[in-house]
Amino acid sequence: MIIEGTILGQVPSKSNSYKLIKLGGHCSMTKSKAMKAYENSFYMQVGKYRDAMIDEFFELEIDVFYQSNRSDLDGALKASLDCMQKAKMIKNDNKCTRIVARKFIDKLNPRIEFRITLAKSIGG
Repeated sequence: MIIEGTILGQVPSKSNSYKLIKLGGHCSMTKSKAMKAYENSFYMQVGKYRDAMIDEFFELEIDVFYQSNRSDLDGALKASLDCMQKAKMIKNDNKCTRIVARKFIDKLNPRIEFRITLAKSIGG
């Protein structure tokens, strides 16, 4: 099984994805408005792969196109895997055994282009 696609829009930076909130004297992390909006957009754009629910080990290839060079690639990986899980494309991102990620700049068309393939094996 191969799942591939393009999601238009700027992936929120790691610093803009989550925020600390105080609940009854304890601190907790919650998603920011920017991250929630991106998740909703991702969900709408993923189309036919929504609910694919891959529950096997998989590999991810992802190209991230940012509007500028300010963002780090690692934040996009976390956000993208979280969105894939929320859209039920994958059951759990802990099944990801390999990631190949590249960063590009496209001021006019920020996006991610991804490909998920089933892993051949894990371990030895």
